[in-house]
Amino acid sequence: MSSRYEVRLSGAGGQGLVLGGVILAEAVSLFEGKNAVQTQSYGPEARGGASKSEVIISDEEIDYPKATEIDLLLCLTQEACDKYSVDLKTNGILIADVRMVKELPEGDYRVYNLPILETAKEKVGKIFVANIVALGAIAHLLDAVSFDSVEKAVLKRVPKGTEDLNKRALKLGYNLVD
Repeated sequence: MSSRYEVRLSGAGGQGLVLGGVILAEAVSLFEGKNAVQTQSYGPEARGGASKSEVIISDEEIDYPKATEIDLLLCLTQEACDKYSVDLKTNGILIADVRMVKELPEGDYRVYNLPILETAKEKVGKIFVANIVALGAIAHLLDAVSFDSVEKAVLKRVPKGTEDLNKRALKLGYNLVD
């Protein structure tokens, strides 16, 4: 891993992306022993408008908490992809929801068109776990954190009684990536 790795989770307000960023940062800092900083931003609409959560991961001290050159970008909506993909670096990774993101930005990066929202709704039975499905895919693609660390962080954060549901969502997301 380079000394700094930047992840941006983007979609619509209400999709749990801030929580997803918090979970990812905790997985890295609590269970991987690396430094992590999480920040978020969303439009004035809060629900429905474009939102983002960013996680900076580093083996060294993090001197600037904002993402400027994104290594891995998750887009769950077209609006978020249009708005937040400008910072995706060359050879970065774009994870896009296959049904919601139809127009991908130009660039030299790897694309994973995954049925994140459909998996949450149809295979887990709860659309609100789309953020956890997405974290599973991210755990598969991100060298900075293991699946086990992400699972521990998920279980630390989810409401009591939903642990099995969230573990299932995480595993299904992990298995979406070839």
